[in-house]
Amino acid sequence: MAQADFVSPTSIDVSEKKEVEFHKKVDHVENPPLSTESAKLEAEEVAAEKLNSEHLLENEFAPITDPTHRRVSKNPDGAELFQFEDEPSYYYVVATYLTYLVLIIIGHVRDFFGKRFHKDDYKYLKDNDGYAPLYNHFDNFYVRRLQHRINDCFSRPTMGVPGRVIRLMNRYSTDSNSTFKLTGDTSLALNVSSYNYLGFAQSHGPCATKVEEAMQKYGLSTCSSNAICGTYGLHKEVEELTANFVGKPAALVFSQGFSTNATVFSTLMCPGSLIISDELNHTSIRFGARLSGANIRVYKHNDMTDLERVLREVISQGQPRTHRPYSKILVVIEGLYSMEGNFCDLPKVVELKNRYKFYLFIDEAHSIGAIGPRGGGICDYFGISTDHVDILMGTFTKSFGAAGGYISATPNIINKLRVTNPGYVYAESMSPAVLAQIKSSFLEIMDNSPTSAGLERIERLAFNSRYIRLGLKRLGFIIFGNDDSPVVPLLLYNPGKINAFSHEMLKRGIAVVVVGYPACPLLTSRVRFCFSASHNKADMDYFLRACDEVGEKLQLKFSTGAAGEDVGKTNVEKMKKNQGWFKPPRWKIEDVLKHGVHDALTQ
Repeated sequence: MAQADFVSPTSIDVSEKKEVEFHKKVDHVENPPLSTESAKLEAEEVAAEKLNSEHLLENEFAPITDPTHRRVSKNPDGAELFQFEDEPSYYYVVATYLTYLVLIIIGHVRDFFGKRFHKDDYKYLKDNDGYAPLYNHFDNFYVRRLQHRINDCFSRPTMGVPGRVIRLMNRYSTDSNSTFKLTGDTSLALNVSSYNYLGFAQSHGPCATKVEEAMQKYGLSTCSSNAICGTYGLHKEVEELTANFVGKPAALVFSQGFSTNATVFSTLMCPGSLIISDELNHTSIRFGARLSGANIRVYKHNDMTDLERVLREVISQGQPRTHRPYSKILVVIEGLYSMEGNFCDLPKVVELKNRYKFYLFIDEAHSIGAIGPRGGGICDYFGISTDHVDILMGTFTKSFGAAGGYISATPNIINKLRVTNPGYVYAESMSPAVLAQIKSSFLEIMDNSPTSAGLERIERLAFNSRYIRLGLKRLGFIIFGNDDSPVVPLLLYNPGKINAFSHEMLKRGIAVVVVGYPACPLLTSRVRFCFSASHNKADMDYFLRACDEVGEKLQLKFSTGAAGEDVGKTNVEKMKKNQGWFKPPRWKIEDVLKHGVHDALTQ
């Protein structure tokens, strides 16, 4: 690992004072030096500040170490969307069940005695002086007796820019993770936890300059909703850029991504209509669908056979009691599922749409900007025209380093949302500074010249995603999702390893996000890595070595390594039928790093 390419977070010595001073631009020296000695001292200070500046900039966005470390993110023409399925042995599944069983038994024993000897701690969990319990029993039990044990690896406070590296505020607990206190110091770690897909989370550069100019011109807030006096020219410019980028005739921007989904369905749907939703759709979609009052049906995740079964049933049977036809049917899917790392099977969804004549809504919160030859999202990745999709939703939080969300559709739909959607009419309009960030990042991404910095970001992300996924699979980890996905879920299974993995990686200077129930199914606890264009190969090699060490220590290598090979669907079926399951030896870390670049570019 080249020292010039990646500096271990523990060896970076940048004080908080220097970081603040770095933000002060010094264009010239107003008071010239009075002597040669003072000139020499000043030159040394300028050189030191320049070196410090380079360190800080590289902490936010690392320079590419090899121009070949770029890849075009696209689905091969006519290729079927296929994901190699890998599962642990029954031993690990049974061990996970037993772990939960032991924790639940211990938790109930503690509650049995606690309700009798510490009644004040349980007054909101049972009938108390005529008041009904305030909390749901199971959810509260899970939080108190299971999640509470590993609470120190969630919601870690940070400071500074969430770029290539991130600065964590160290903390400790004296009451078994009930509360935390800051130690006053910080630590720098390689950041593989933020949704900074294209690396636009930067405090310096073209985007940051435009944001600063917007704050000087417009201030920080519109102090109004869009429907009153909160619509600036910047709002119209960003809406036009959004529509052009995603390939739809019109767009509408919202100040928050979650509220975009939470409020849009109540405007589009009504009682007597039907929403068909993927079972792993985001909480915001499920929340918004319930608010709409429409009937809701759920189909198995990414299972097109089950989706067609549901469609045939609801079209033939109609509404539950009256059997009258639904007034309209809306199928809601995501382009990239953020907890699974896989793509929707858009070609087959479009095929079903043409056959059964339903409306299609795609949430591109994680796919817009992150996949496709030009970062255009799931339609761009598959080479399918956005004309086949009625409504495109997305957020500016991930790939664009900003905040808020958008809806893009026909002018008729957008005009209706503009006057009836509560998230647009009543909520605070998007901040001018955020709009400036979105606009400048859009312009950089939409620059189609061969030397485009935006195109480099998109292709670096595609290479990084392939390189990391291939390496982790070959080391023996079970990885969910599509090979081009920047979301990389690594399966932990046992809940006891959630906290252990987080702390072991942090010891090696790497900040990760661990995920457990209810954010994912009970048995598939995981760690979710999110790589970005800001990382280079040295960062990823450092990361893979750390994962290899921690995986061996915690016994997390449940896979044989077969998923790291170029195994097609036909070969998998053949191996199952004729030769049994294919079990090649796992790769050594040296071989993974040696062959990773070539295979990531060619497979």
